[in-house]
Amino acid sequence: MNAQAKIEVQNLSKQYGKVHAVTDVSFTVGDSEVLGFLGPNGAGKTTVMKILTGFHFPSSGTALVDGISVDEGSLEIKKRIGYLPENVPLYHDLTVDEYMAFAAEARFIPKQKRASAVNNSLEACGLADYRNRRIETLSKGYRQRAGLAQAILHDPPILILDEPTTGLDPNQIIEIRSLIKELGKSKTVILSTHILQEVEAICTQVLIINDGRIAAQGRPEEIAGSMKGGDTWELVLKVTGEANADYICGKLPELGDVSGQTAENTDNGLVRANFFITAGEHGSTSSAERIFDWAVNNNYKILEMNRKKLSIEDIFVKLTGAQ
Repeated sequence: MNAQAKIEVQNLSKQYGKVHAVTDVSFTVGDSEVLGFLGPNGAGKTTVMKILTGFHFPSSGTALVDGISVDEGSLEIKKRIGYLPENVPLYHDLTVDEYMAFAAEARFIPKQKRASAVNNSLEACGLADYRNRRIETLSKGYRQRAGLAQAILHDPPILILDEPTTGLDPNQIIEIRSLIKELGKSKTVILSTHILQEVEAICTQVLIINDGRIAAQGRPEEIAGSMKGGDTWELVLKVTGEANADYICGKLPELGDVSGQTAENTDNGLVRANFFITAGEHGSTSSAERIFDWAVNNNYKILEMNRKKLSIEDIFVKLTGAQ
């Protein structure tokens, strides 16, 4: 195993005729990192992954896997990568053992090492007790495990996984995520997904792609910090008299550098408001203090006033324009 497994992509673009699937994409993934490749359907995630695995060639730019160019050494790259496509290629009439033996031969694993390689990958994926079962009799979760077992069969330093939990039930998703997280401790992993919780559960780095271009990259907290420029707050008031959600919503911008405010009336005279405070000359806290003082001076009972962390979902919506 290469202890310094690394992927370097610079100004990568891919066109299919007049369609620009990927435009000027650059990123780096180091050893023992799990990169979450996040974006809406059709954003270009699978195209980048197929280029990295040598199935497609770039129209322009460079992609290096352990220093090897994808358009010059695709066979060498395939030896270093374990690939799990979105639709797992399985032979349903074979047993798990037969399928793994076929995969080992296709991977040119030496005969004397095949049994050990199969055993290790089946153990890692929790399939040791299912090796004599026909693949067609397995649940979808265990079929996904079989696909992952073939991807790690040759002990590659790099794993590229395209939508690995698509179509699984909640328990199966938790199992596969746990397995990927464990593999990420010793391998470089690129994980393509449009499931936001998947990124938060597994990934150390995030790359958000939209319309074939990178919208943001880095650790989730770094992306949040760079794009916030302020804080998101939630305020719950018990109001009296004529005050209501519409009044509160209209009043908030007069009290500070507030934007994106929404408010709703709830039960028993409560108003729940959400708003964004821009970090201005005196910081976002001073605006929050003015809102607090205004509420107190108007005899509104403040039941909650919390600064909210910007979630990966908030980031995704802001950057991709998703509704």
